[in-house]
Amino acid sequence: MATRTATHTATRTATHPPTHTATHTAESADTGPSLGIIVPVLDEAASLEPRLCALQPFRERGSQLVVVDGGSADDSLAIGRAQADLALVAPRGRGAQMNAGAAACQAELLLFLHADTVLPANADALVRQALQQGAGWGRFDVRIDSPQPAFRMIELMMNLRSRWTGMATGDQAMFVRADLFRSVGGFADIALMEDIALSLTLRRTGRPACLRDTVTTSARRWERNGVWRTLWLMWRLRAAYALGADPARLALKYGYRPRPP
Repeated sequence: MATRTATHTATRTATHPPTHTATHTAESADTGPSLGIIVPVLDEAASLEPRLCALQPFRERGSQLVVVDGGSADDSLAIGRAQADLALVAPRGRGAQMNAGAAACQAELLLFLHADTVLPANADALVRQALQQGAGWGRFDVRIDSPQPAFRMIELMMNLRSRWTGMATGDQAMFVRADLFRSVGGFADIALMEDIALSLTLRRTGRPACLRDTVTTSARRWERNGVWRTLWLMWRLRAAYALGADPARLALKYGYRPRPP
């Protein structure tokens, strides 16, 4: 993939200060740098509560859980307020939402988690270990939550491609030192490919820690739109982005709703 310039990567959400509701922060039960888990959500109420419940052990061990809502029409924000340390409101878009969560988070290490992705039970220890061993950022291998044999090949390709290229996607639960994240300007506030843009920037500072432990991500989009059709679409969109296509136009092709003016 051709390396893009960093034009977009400095765009932040600082001009849109998030509103937030604090609940509680568990007393740290382990040593090492503090970890913040940032979850962007949009209309995820149907499945959000069990996803956040699964993250409570990390809070009990001292991690800070931050949910960032992009203007949901359902109860996502209320569920976040009940289950997280902070529940924020930010402009729609994963890049903008995750930047808002990172700005509000006090942790030294940041992990960005899609709402439909499940972490391994010891993810906090794995992230600390990887970053304490010298990496500035990293990601997990990914597994797709479906028994279809085709997904085993797709997972293999995704993980090998990531390992070879030093690139990571949001489905792989990207993590990074907070000071490094701030120094590169955070996520680009673009409609799609914010994970690729950040990877390109972070790769200039060093290769990622590519953990073989797996996160499990939902197969819902793949199953709804067709496995190979979805794979082909993702490849086409990524190639178009590498060639300079407008992320807003790519997001519409991917099925994302545009941000309200």
